[in-house]
Amino acid sequence: MARLNDDAQWIVLMGFLVSFGFFFLALIINQSTIVGQTTAESVIEFPKNDIRDVRDMITRNTTVSNEVEVKRDIRTISMSRKDAVVDYTDTTAISCYQNYICMDITFNNGVTEYHENWISR
Repeated sequence: MARLNDDAQWIVLMGFLVSFGFFFLALIINQSTIVGQTTAESVIEFPKNDIRDVRDMITRNTTVSNEVEVKRDIRTISMSRKDAVVDYTDTTAISCYQNYICMDITFNNGVTEYHENWISR
């Protein structure tokens, strides 16, 4: 740049600054797109309705006399329709207040693991 006049040096320097700015902005925009995409995918992958369906089925069948058969049916249906492992345990006698029904509900579909302590009167 020693042989260029002052105006030419200024034009070359500004060209370098503008190209560096474009590169920096492109890098930031690329990273924000990746972060936004993975965040949106994780929200989409959370099976909120599947968990609600299973939880509703379990809580409605708390007073059924044949609990072993209901538990086996819920496990089979959730595995075949939702591809999820569902388990629940009645903990009323172990760690619950008097006149309450307590359950531990576990849902796992390989991506999302959900655990809930359910208490009802």
